[in-house]
Amino acid sequence: MPQATPTSLRHWVFERLDPSARPDGLSLANKVLTVAIIVSVASAILETEASLARRFAGAFAISEVVFTVLFLAEYVLRIWIAPEDPRYAQPIRGRLKWMVTPTAIIDIVALIPALIFVGAGPVYILRLFRLARILRIAKLGRMSSAISLMGDAIAERRFELLLSLAVAMVLLVLSSTAMYLIEGPINPEAFGSIPRAMWWSIVTLTTIGYGDVFPVTLGGRMVAAVTALCGIGLIAAPTGILSAAFSDALARRRALRQDNCDD
Repeated sequence: MPQATPTSLRHWVFERLDPSARPDGLSLANKVLTVAIIVSVASAILETEASLARRFAGAFAISEVVFTVLFLAEYVLRIWIAPEDPRYAQPIRGRLKWMVTPTAIIDIVALIPALIFVGAGPVYILRLFRLARILRIAKLGRMSSAISLMGDAIAERRFELLLSLAVAMVLLVLSSTAMYLIEGPINPEAFGSIPRAMWWSIVTLTTIGYGDVFPVTLGGRMVAAVTALCGIGLIAAPTGILSAAFSDALARRRALRQDNCDD
């Protein structure tokens, strides 16, 4: 019986670990990792409750060791199989290139809290390192084709989205300046400067409307009405851009899969 060479073994692992190698769906390894990510994030969230952390301290500690070993093994395997992807074909440079990709950085940052000893430092530093484990939820991105489609859609329409952001910044400055001029002398606590007025402008343009800061003059209310109406369009514009881009990306992926099936 012929034995598998390292290259063929590496390709076998690549097909089962990297979702991009399986257009027909997730492998068993991907499904196990998905469940592990969800459970580990849930564990990190539940551990912030003091009563649960004290009562189940041992269970939390054991689960963290198990998840750390699992995700560390996954990270090492992904470094090993990286050359199977044409983008990282060179054995050394390709692996280094993969290690600086956003997903790889998220992987290692999520592992750091368990790989280093925080010691008896300030409580907020310890809490920060513990909560960094929640970044593991971002690892789900590589398991979902919908998230990758969204990334493609954002990249494709980045110029339109940047234009929407520029318009939003202009509206923010204009409405804040107008409220500073009109409401500033009457309500200096909320509108006494343009930076102070920007809080109200951000809340209004995003249609959140907390109601903690509001104009009292007729002129201020007129500016508020125009700002609120602009905020509706400001939210609708990028939503429409992303919806159209997502539909286009989905249609292209379906066409590509159909072509692959025909071949």
